Amino acid sequence: MKSLAELNAIKEKVLKEKTEAATKSGEIKVLVGMATCGIMAGAMPVMTALMQEVEKRQLKNVAVSQTGCIGLCNYEPIVEVLMPDMPKVTYIKVTPEKAVKIINDHIVNGKVIKEYTVDNIHWNKE
Repeated sequence: MKSLAELNAIKEKVLKEKTEAATKSGEIKVLVGMATCGIMAGAMPVMTALMQEVEKRQLKNVAVSQTGCIGLCNYEPIVEVLMPDMPKVTYIKVTPEKAVKIINDHIVNGKVIKEYTVDNIHWNKE
């Protein structure tokens, strides 16, 4: 490896493979960024809320797990949702209340909450 570009290419390849493997199994993956920045921003209560809602609704095909740094520290807590045959969705500045809504609206009803997503950021104003 000779450059940052090569490292980023490897990272993207691994993430793509991970996403494909997760969705091929038919399982829905919910990843919570639990690096130091995520934990400091409140990721632990978010993860707890996600797990409690999945358990309450008895969603057997949903796995909530932690991941490392997602790379958008200013927008923590971050939650990524990987569903079969759908693009990955990255939710930012997630609270426990938003986490419950993500399970109910996105996971159960298949409706992405666009105003909570990274795609809703106005990059030129930040």
